[in-house]
Amino acid sequence: MITATRPGRRAYLDASPSPARYSGKLVILATPVIPEVDEPQYRAVAAVAEAAGCAVVVARDRATQRAQIVDADIAFGYLSPEVLTHATRLRWLQAVCSGVDQQLYPAFVASPVVLTSEKGLVGPQLAEHAFALLLALTRGIATAIREPRWENRTRIRAAAWELTGRTLGIVGLGGTGREVARRAAAFGMHVVAVTPRPAALPPCVDAVWGMERLHDLLGVSDAVVITCPLTPASRGLFDAAAFRAMQRHAVLINVGRGEVTEEEALVTALRDGWIAGAGLDVTPVEPLPRAHALWSMENVVISFHTAGATPYRGARLVERFGRNLAHFLAGAPLEGVIDKARGC
Repeated sequence: MITATRPGRRAYLDASPSPARYSGKLVILATPVIPEVDEPQYRAVAAVAEAAGCAVVVARDRATQRAQIVDADIAFGYLSPEVLTHATRLRWLQAVCSGVDQQLYPAFVASPVVLTSEKGLVGPQLAEHAFALLLALTRGIATAIREPRWENRTRIRAAAWELTGRTLGIVGLGGTGREVARRAAAFGMHVVAVTPRPAALPPCVDAVWGMERLHDLLGVSDAVVITCPLTPASRGLFDAAAFRAMQRHAVLINVGRGEVTEEEALVTALRDGWIAGAGLDVTPVEPLPRAHALWSMENVVISFHTAGATPYRGARLVERFGRNLAHFLAGAPLEGVIDKARGC
C-alpha cells in the first residue's frame, strides 16, 4: 500500500491570511465527518481564529455543542438540527464536506446562516479517482484482479479500450467536472457536458448543454461521469429512461452522489446489458449491503466512497477557512458559498 505524507500543522498556518482582529466566537463542532479533518485540523482552525481575536471552543459532544453555540457567530463542522435550535446568533457555518445534502435539512435552509463548503476544492482527487475507475474497467484491470489467471489475458486484451478519440460525457461542470474534463482532454478524448447553470465553454470541453439535453449527452458518450451534487433536481436523475438513452457499450462512472442514480434502474441496466459497466465510488444505498447485487457483478467496480481522499484535503479546508474568516471580517464575499435553496 502506498503511504502519502500529510502536510504538517505549520503549513496550515503559513498558508492562511492574517485576518483583522475580531472579538466574536467560533465553535468547532468536532463531530467526525471525514477522516481527513480531525484533531490536527481543529487545532489549526482554532489557531487561525485565535490569531484574529476570536474566542474559540472545541465542542466534541452534542451537549457541549448546544451550550456553546448559543453565543457563537461562526461555526466549523456539521451543525445538527438539535444544535441549530440553540444557535441564536450564528451567522456563518464552514462545513466539513463538499456535498452538503445532509446539512440542508429544512430548518437550516430556512435559517439566515450562510453556508460555505469545500465546493471547488475536491476536484483533483475526485477526477483522478474517476479515471482510476474508468481505466479499471476499460483496460481490464478489474478483471485481472478478480480472475488472476494467465489464460484470461486474451479475453482482457480483446475487450480493452483506448480512450483516445472516445467521447466522455460529464454531468455537472463545477470544479470536479472541470478537473475531469482536463484529464479527459489529456487522454485525447472528446468532452461534452451538461450543467444546470449557464457556463462558459472551457478550452478542454467541446460542448456544454443545459440539463434538458442530458439524453443527447448520454446518446453520444462512450463513458459518462457523474460529478454533480445531490439536489432535489438531481436525485434519481439516472432513471430507466436515462440508462436506456446510453449506448450499450458505454460505462458509467459516479464520483458524485449515489442517489443521483435510481437503485433498481442501475441494477437492471448493468444486469440486462443496457450499459457495459459501471465504476462506482458512491452507490444509491450506503453502506451497500454485502448481499447487494452490485457486489457480485463482473462489470462493476466499487470503491465504497473513498474518492475524496487526499493528504492535502485537510490543509485545503483550513486554508479556505482562513481566507473566508478574513473575508467575513472585511464584509467581503466568501468562497464556496452554497445556495441553500438550490442545494449547491
